[in-house]
Amino acid sequence: MNGLALIVHLNEEGRRFAAMSRVPEGSIPRKWRDTVIDQKGRLNVISYELCVLTQLCERIRAKEIWVAGAGRYRNPDEDLPKDFQTKRDFYYAKLNLTQDAQAFSQSVRQLLEQELVQLNAAMPAKNKVQLRSCGDKRISITPFDPAPEPKGLLTLKSEVNHRWPMTGLLDALKETALETKFLDAFATSASREALPRNLRDRRLLLCLYALGTNAGLKRVAAGISDFSYEELKHVRRRYIDPAALRAACTRVADATLAIRNPAIWGEAGTACAADSTKFGAWDRNLMTEWHARYGGRGVMIYWHVERQATCIYSQLKRCSSSEVASMIEGVLRHCTDMEIQRQYVDSHGQSVVGFAFCHLLGFELAPRLKAISRQKLALPSNAMRGELGNLLPILSSAINWEEIARQYDEMVKYAAAMQHRTADPEAILRRFARSEVMHPTYKALTELGRAIKTIFLCRYLRSENYRREINEGLNVVESWNSANDFVFFGKGGEIASNRVEDQEISALSLHLLQASLVYINTRMVQSVLSDPSWADRLAAEDYRGLTPLIYSHIDPYGRFEVGLAKRIDFEIGKRHNTLYKRRIL
Repeated sequence: MNGLALIVHLNEEGRRFAAMSRVPEGSIPRKWRDTVIDQKGRLNVISYELCVLTQLCERIRAKEIWVAGAGRYRNPDEDLPKDFQTKRDFYYAKLNLTQDAQAFSQSVRQLLEQELVQLNAAMPAKNKVQLRSCGDKRISITPFDPAPEPKGLLTLKSEVNHRWPMTGLLDALKETALETKFLDAFATSASREALPRNLRDRRLLLCLYALGTNAGLKRVAAGISDFSYEELKHVRRRYIDPAALRAACTRVADATLAIRNPAIWGEAGTACAADSTKFGAWDRNLMTEWHARYGGRGVMIYWHVERQATCIYSQLKRCSSSEVASMIEGVLRHCTDMEIQRQYVDSHGQSVVGFAFCHLLGFELAPRLKAISRQKLALPSNAMRGELGNLLPILSSAINWEEIARQYDEMVKYAAAMQHRTADPEAILRRFARSEVMHPTYKALTELGRAIKTIFLCRYLRSENYRREINEGLNVVESWNSANDFVFFGKGGEIASNRVEDQEISALSLHLLQASLVYINTRMVQSVLSDPSWADRLAAEDYRGLTPLIYSHIDPYGRFEVGLAKRIDFEIGKRHNTLYKRRIL
């Protein structure tokens, strides 16, 4: 702050160089010194401005400095529940945590000791996991052999194509709307509603299709004769908003979970996978950024997809925003009937602090780590090092349990703030984003996160089935991402709007359209497999690879006709088999 005041004075004086004696102590980091100080030992004012403003940006993001009266960049103490001291019992009960800090740290310590001992005993027999005694990459895990595609699934897909050839994507959306009644979630923003219900529903479906495929209202209106572009635009403005779309997506997800046959898809699980995908977007708005990994400008959509390809939550985010925060928000904010107890993510969706918060919030974080070869295991105490002879190459320092116990109440405050929406997870995690900032609660979260991450690593290295489970879960969300290109085909897959609300509506419309496709495919697959002769054709490996996220029988293009009286016949296969048997007899 003193550096900012100095910049103001130097600008008023019109100086380009100044004496170093005027510079506040600590305002020039070591990496900036060669840039800011010239060869004569003078201060370069322009370089100093860049130095100070860069630090200001970083410190505001980490909430070391805050802006009075702001929302996102407000005082970090305002993120915490203001009634935590008076309702302490309530917040601990909602998180299902003990109020005894020593008991909490002791339970984590016992679990950590148990997992380390089990991994140490199992390591000599682990042929697919090898530890090297030197070098940076000390953990070596043999990759999985690619599993061949089950032959029964190819036959099943062919049967679906034969029974329902070239089913229109718009028909899939319409059928899902009629069965789940998700159109009831859309209410007019006007004071009264003059459109007849049948007419309103047809226009709504056309608008949702136009937004979900990114074809646009003009292209859809040009392909039909019933409605004009102005009529569709009126419905788009009056009825479609992010809240209504989220409610519709929730209805479709709950309906998909409800109609599933456990004999075909297995019992409903409590595991979910999360990942993001990049979409191109117009420049010069608050969301669009250049993506460092994928290249190009755009935005990210972060998906939460359960094991059988049902998307339970989606969110629009910036390319540089934290995927850890998006992961936590999806687990806490989804409104479906599913209870998430295990969350699969890739390397970008995890961090040491993320492990700590996931444990405090009551679910397990299970990442697929890209840098698994460089991971280290934390020790419960230095005295235990001698008992873990098989793990010596990957052991690190001991956990500071006193720090965890000392800051336990503060950690629970931040977890309660996430759970009860007094602050966004991204706003809280941003405060702990800089490792050089030695915030006392950050220290405790880091120590707790190291312990929880070590527990996960022990299970990951010890169990091949656990590694396969994580890999299969993330493959599902990767398949969901690949289907985005098929559904969101318009305008080259680029979101053509500069308004943040319009971008969110496009993302949620894609979510709704793709979820409707999964719902219809679930009905179709179950209709085929309801025939005992078809069920007997599938082997165990076929059921393992069975997914409702197929679209070789779907036509996303063509004429845009919405006939509410025309339905998809899911029993067509049964009648065909009955007629065939009668002819044989």
